[in-house]
Amino acid sequence: MIRSRFACLLLGLAACSGGSGAQDEAEASAPDSAVEGASGQLTVYTGGTIYTGMDDPRTVEAVIVDAEGRIVGTAPPMSQDWSEDEVTMIDLDGAVMYPGLTDAHIHLLGIGQRELSLDLAGTESIAALIDRIEAEAEGLPEDAILVGRGWIETGWPEGRMPTASDLDAVVGDRVVILSRADGHALVASSAALEAAGIGPDTPDPDGGKIERDEDGNATGILIDNAMGPVWGLVAKPSEEDIRRAYVEGAKVYVSRGWTGGHNMSVPPEHAPILKALDEEGLMPLRLWNAYDAAGEDIASEHLYETDTIRNRAVKVYMDGALGSRGALLIEPYSDRPDTSGLALMSSDDVDKQMAAADEGGYQLAVHAIGDLGNRRLIDAYERGGYGPEKRWRIEHAQIINPTDIPRVADLGLIASMQPSHAIGDLHFAEDRLGLARLNGAYAWQDLLDAGAVVAGGSDAPVEVGSPLIEYYAAVARKDLKGYSGEGWHPEQALDRDVALDLFTSSAAYAAFMEDELGTIEAGKLADFSVFDRDLLTVAEKEILEAEPVMTVVQGEIVWRAAE
Repeated sequence: MIRSRFACLLLGLAACSGGSGAQDEAEASAPDSAVEGASGQLTVYTGGTIYTGMDDPRTVEAVIVDAEGRIVGTAPPMSQDWSEDEVTMIDLDGAVMYPGLTDAHIHLLGIGQRELSLDLAGTESIAALIDRIEAEAEGLPEDAILVGRGWIETGWPEGRMPTASDLDAVVGDRVVILSRADGHALVASSAALEAAGIGPDTPDPDGGKIERDEDGNATGILIDNAMGPVWGLVAKPSEEDIRRAYVEGAKVYVSRGWTGGHNMSVPPEHAPILKALDEEGLMPLRLWNAYDAAGEDIASEHLYETDTIRNRAVKVYMDGALGSRGALLIEPYSDRPDTSGLALMSSDDVDKQMAAADEGGYQLAVHAIGDLGNRRLIDAYERGGYGPEKRWRIEHAQIINPTDIPRVADLGLIASMQPSHAIGDLHFAEDRLGLARLNGAYAWQDLLDAGAVVAGGSDAPVEVGSPLIEYYAAVARKDLKGYSGEGWHPEQALDRDVALDLFTSSAAYAAFMEDELGTIEAGKLADFSVFDRDLLTVAEKEILEAEPVMTVVQGEIVWRAAE
């Protein structure tokens, strides 16, 4: 009874009265077998524009989801004569639905911690930073450590990074640790340096750098592996702290319209915590977790998984970040000819890690930003004889020598890139690289033209973590004020549909989930992102003004805008 009436309504009144053309079209998008396979209560989303993520049909008027959270069909123009005991109707009220948007590179714990701690993002000068620190310190006990994150010196009138002496002027002998936005550098107060045992005679560790003044004294800026002793001063967060940060991060993310995230550098001890949060109904975000190297067993054996959490990747680092001059370059930095960046893995280490991933059967996600870091990774992949079936990933792939771009595609490496890095870095990348090396920087279109898969993410909390900012960056290649620098290669900006693919079908492919996610079609999981306007047609600047309306993960509305 339900099947026959549902099929008739799905196919439309014309089909029920013998309109063969309408029937053929509808049966292609929602065959009877899909309806027969539906279990329990059905939910129909309709009343707005629904983009499928496919060429044909590009849009549909309705999506039908079963009680298990799977799409059982999409529909052409259809009758609204539904019975409440058969179908729950969700009226989009003119909003626009897309396949669920996945952020292909996040640090979910850090996103939550940013929400719960001193957030220095948007600080516009050293003077403003010091004012923030002074105000924050006034509310803390004298012996409390002050920790903050998110500063970036780009555009600051002082034209430099902050130093220990800047901090000491307002906090005295308090331990203060402030992480740069990229997480690859920090500034520490003199008390923090002393407590960590960092002085004039302390050598730079492998893969790290202690910035020094002309007299050899530490300035307070520590890069990559040099940060370890200072972070060791901070008490390890409790399990409750970790839980609270993950819950807060996931809550923020679904409220922005993300349905999933590829969660990077996860400590292995967090695997059971994430599983427990999901089982308690506190983890609404779909996760593909990439563990640090100590989590190889979890990734190999797929431990602690749930229906929305997969643990099948390991994340390692080739180099540091461009802003802090830790990215490994073929030629020295244009604005610091004394350095070419930092190598965080030797060639031998890379070969061993790839062999371990091959044997363990897990995906390898490798942070590589500089052109030499990327080249060494590409060389190692080629040297090992690994193929496209591995779907190993270059995380960031920011600066690639143009001769290496076809190699990424030919070898089948996935370029996991963050469009917002380009529109933020444009304010200092020319200084770091010079104009010539910007050819091959953030080269999304060149990589796609070569045949590579490009998955889109944000690297939050390094960046804000907004799907609207990431999408805007991909299609505009301009900063949030509409500015694009000299030599910034506007030809690398993407077509709207192609840009959407970065966060839908390509992100799904990068997680081996292209049969489950990435498009709206029968048989796939019902992950949807809904916004108040059409991101594929509105004026470029208006993308940033859009508002999320609804976020659906596996058929469940996990967030909805207040009416």
